[in-house]
Amino acid sequence: MNPQTLLAPEEILRRAGTIGSYYGFAPFPALALSMRENRPGRQPYPREVRLATLDPVAQVVASFLKQVRDAGLTPSSHQPLFVWHTNITPGRRAPKQVIVQFHVLGGAHAIADAVLVRAMSALITDLLKGEPELRLNSIGDRETRVRFARELAQYFKRRGSVLPADCVASAKRDVFEATESLIARAYTDDLPSSIDHLSEASRKHFENVLEFLEDTETPYALAPELITRGDAWTETCFEIRVGGVRVAWGSRYNELAVPFFRTPLPSIAMVLRLTTHRREVSTVREPGKPRIVFLHIGDEAKRASIRLTEDLRRARLPIAQMIGIESLVDQMLVAERLNPPYFLIMGRKEALDGTAILRERATHIETVLPIESLVENLRTIIERV
Repeated sequence: MNPQTLLAPEEILRRAGTIGSYYGFAPFPALALSMRENRPGRQPYPREVRLATLDPVAQVVASFLKQVRDAGLTPSSHQPLFVWHTNITPGRRAPKQVIVQFHVLGGAHAIADAVLVRAMSALITDLLKGEPELRLNSIGDRETRVRFARELAQYFKRRGSVLPADCVASAKRDVFEATESLIARAYTDDLPSSIDHLSEASRKHFENVLEFLEDTETPYALAPELITRGDAWTETCFEIRVGGVRVAWGSRYNELAVPFFRTPLPSIAMVLRLTTHRREVSTVREPGKPRIVFLHIGDEAKRASIRLTEDLRRARLPIAQMIGIESLVDQMLVAERLNPPYFLIMGRKEALDGTAILRERATHIETVLPIESLVENLRTIIERV
């Protein structure tokens, strides 16, 4: 999970910032800075979180959650936080191994999964210049995990005579650890699938994720061997490979977030690891102020906006949007702070008609634009301003 890309750290920062803006992910340092007057200060990790028992990616997530809490940010299901973060800091020497992480804190809807993987896939495509391969599975909720553990235990009993002895012995202590070991050695014949044991709630969520990926034309492959023994992960888990090598891993971590915020907080992350030039990082110019904020109402509009995002980004149109925020009111709160001269609005009717409404804020004049020529029309309007 550490390709020798030797990318310039400034390039990673620039591209992560640009893609984050298009998909609605804010940079964590900016959010933390905005809270400086109300920041409660550093606190220890919650007693329930034992870093030594977490896998490396979960440790990265736990460290980030601590920073979010220490900054005084309070995400919730009502006001989810879409944020990206990295260990690259302008003015300091770049780490040899760069970590870029995208998070949705408080995003229960399957659209959070879809937006997250689209944003990370776009970043990987830009940085590694290869075709990202998205693979996913569902490991379910706590109820699913209990069912699946029982089935795996029975599997080791039935096939113990033909499986590696150390795996069979390990299964008596930790059946998930033993299963991971089997998968690493390609012993997957008749291995039970977690999808077959999903609870009703987990099955419904996974179906919704797959529906969003298909409706937004996001290529994926099911990977039943994607499981984890760590208790940090729940529900959908993802990996992105380039050239057969895993470069990013992600999953929901609903239960890991609870000790930090003392409230149920459905959340998901994806973590990318890269190798970079070790040198002092120059200041990176932040993305310019958006001329247009794209507002969406309803799932149909959000699906359409996800499909449009890469076209808008490739055209380098100065547009910002909050795809994962469901409420129009909450989108408007963000949009008002950005104070763009235009709003681009799409509701269910427009999504079905293949149109969007451009509203000039100064005059309230609205223009209906067809989706098929949206990029060209927006470019003309922006150049005229």
